[in-house]
Amino acid sequence: LLMTETTPTSPLPDSAPDQSGCDEETRILSKAATQEMVTKLSAQTIVTPDAIPSTALPPVSSAHVGVVDSGALPIGSGVAEFEITSVVAQGGFGIVYRAWDLSLERTVALKEYLPSSLACRLSDGSVVARSERHQETFDTGMRSFINEAKLLARFDHPALLKVYRFWHERGTAFMVMPLYVGRTLKDTLASLDTPPEQAWLIRIMDGVTQAIAIMHAENCYHRDIAPDNIMLLEESGQPVVLDFGAARKVISDMTQALTVIIKPGYAPIEQYAEMPEMAQGAWTDVYALGAVLHHGVTGKTPPASVSRFINDSYQPLAVQSALLERYEPFFLAAIDAALVVKPQDRPQTMADFRSLLRLPVVGSTVLLGSEVDQDQVTLIFSGRIQSYVSAVRS
Repeated sequence: LLMTETTPTSPLPDSAPDQSGCDEETRILSKAATQEMVTKLSAQTIVTPDAIPSTALPPVSSAHVGVVDSGALPIGSGVAEFEITSVVAQGGFGIVYRAWDLSLERTVALKEYLPSSLACRLSDGSVVARSERHQETFDTGMRSFINEAKLLARFDHPALLKVYRFWHERGTAFMVMPLYVGRTLKDTLASLDTPPEQAWLIRIMDGVTQAIAIMHAENCYHRDIAPDNIMLLEESGQPVVLDFGAARKVISDMTQALTVIIKPGYAPIEQYAEMPEMAQGAWTDVYALGAVLHHGVTGKTPPASVSRFINDSYQPLAVQSALLERYEPFFLAAIDAALVVKPQDRPQTMADFRSLLRLPVVGSTVLLGSEVDQDQVTLIFSGRIQSYVSAVRS
């Protein structure tokens, strides 16, 4: 059990932990479908999330005798030097188990790569691709899973998952990390009787943006940030960014998967199709973080970016009088700036986004909540905020 000491931000009710980072609203779309979607948009046709085609589960080859499908390994199963004691969470891309480390005699979280749309489990516990046409995508995803583990194992930031080790076994891959105890930001927000305080949200963003910036420095982008992928530790309230399962390390010799992963409301337009003028980058995660804060202050996600592309129904927060009674203009303007539809018009880096939130440069001795000249801070950031607000209004 890894617990990080920090100043408590808010008491958290008891809840079962969830480290899957997988949400029922996450959708897997073929790249052909997303390209068709963008083509329709270019033809002035508005496509809403309801129009997104669902991906049916492909049939399992009859050659797969003894298929268990995508079920978890039985309790008591041994994987390397770990014994599975329970299933913590299971989603569309993997399974997280509670396990006992027989060597070091400690409880850990054991994560298995098992994308249910691409692979299934055989009766002997091994994992295979559902068909030959799914093999390349499955293999590419597994390489990404291992690349994610390699990156996370290199860093030691309290808001990043810590990976102890990773390896291949049973036709798939595993990673071991601390068993974090807490509840997701999504569940925490749902439990609140009143909208959260600005200072509380900013403190969460402080840790999250630092963690994401570390990954961006290694050309790794999360691309699946949402309230259910941010955990608040039980005792400290420290945020931990969960599940980089959608992350893709930029490696020139890696064959790209044939699917894209989106979460409507949190996914920016560039995630719906690969186009030169809509490349993905740090600004992609900036959009998702803006959507997380939008959810925090309004209780709902912003309109899906794919429907905003032609007819933008987004209502800027910084001009809503009801919100201005609770939150400062710079904070609402920062959210609006992050949620600009066109990628090039958003804050381009985590440092840019942190500046709009009036968070210090990483490594600075200035801490959130310390006494500073607010008038001076306003002068520093007002020009940049105004430029983003102008882009939103236009």
